[in-house]
Amino acid sequence: MSGVLEKMTSSAEKTVCANCKNEITAAEKANSYFICPKCGKYMRIPPRARIEYLVDGGSFTELFGADIHADPINFPDYKGKAEAARKKSGENEGVLCGRATIGGYATCIFVMNPEFMMASMGTVVGDKITALFEYATKHGLPVIGFTASGGARMQEGVLSLMQMVKTSLAVKRHSDKGLFCLECVTDPTMGGVTASFASLGDVIIGEPDSIVGFAGKRVIEQNTKEKLPPDFQTAEFMLNHGFLDGVVERKNQRDYITKMLMLHGCKRV
Repeated sequence: MSGVLEKMTSSAEKTVCANCKNEITAAEKANSYFICPKCGKYMRIPPRARIEYLVDGGSFTELFGADIHADPINFPDYKGKAEAARKKSGENEGVLCGRATIGGYATCIFVMNPEFMMASMGTVVGDKITALFEYATKHGLPVIGFTASGGARMQEGVLSLMQMVKTSLAVKRHSDKGLFCLECVTDPTMGGVTASFASLGDVIIGEPDSIVGFAGKRVIEQNTKEKLPPDFQTAEFMLNHGFLDGVVERKNQRDYITKMLMLHGCKRV
């Protein structure tokens, strides 16, 4: 281990599992893929830690990481909330993008960061994901994406909704070149992200128990006047209804992605 995970293994910090309420050390989290060793509950992973689990050691190079903040409609208190999100998450926006190798295969990768304003999709998030697909198209590379988002960023109004079109077109241009894209939906993937690039991968997988959908379960029940099943919008429900190609445990994701890159004829370096 190196980087984020290495620091965690030597840290005395503890957290409490939201499910079983047991204390978990940072080292236990790092060694268990951020899955509670007591009850098996999946926890959210910082994007750089997730990338360390997935990519070949030392191969990740961040792209489009400049510290940029947009406030296109001068929404009240938005700058302060964005600054608080930067301090909380340690990242400058809701998605981390870069280039790496996975199992020896050159690839572009992005990981959305729910610790930054629930990884809501504003103009900067849309720009970064679009730029990554354009970079991958130019260099003939596949894209591996990990989504986690509450949807559009309301502080940017209708401009946040425009990111759905922009990102989807970038995915389409990438696909038109015959290039491979795998999306992994993680907890939660909702709203405009689900309705755009998260649903456009050649292969779409999910993590166990992840919530995936557009509107929330309660909103749907209120509008349809129907009681939905307990597992509605879980990754397992989505798999059973044809939305996902698989539900893959974290410890198996690197091997699964490597196999997909091989099967789709991607370049090995």
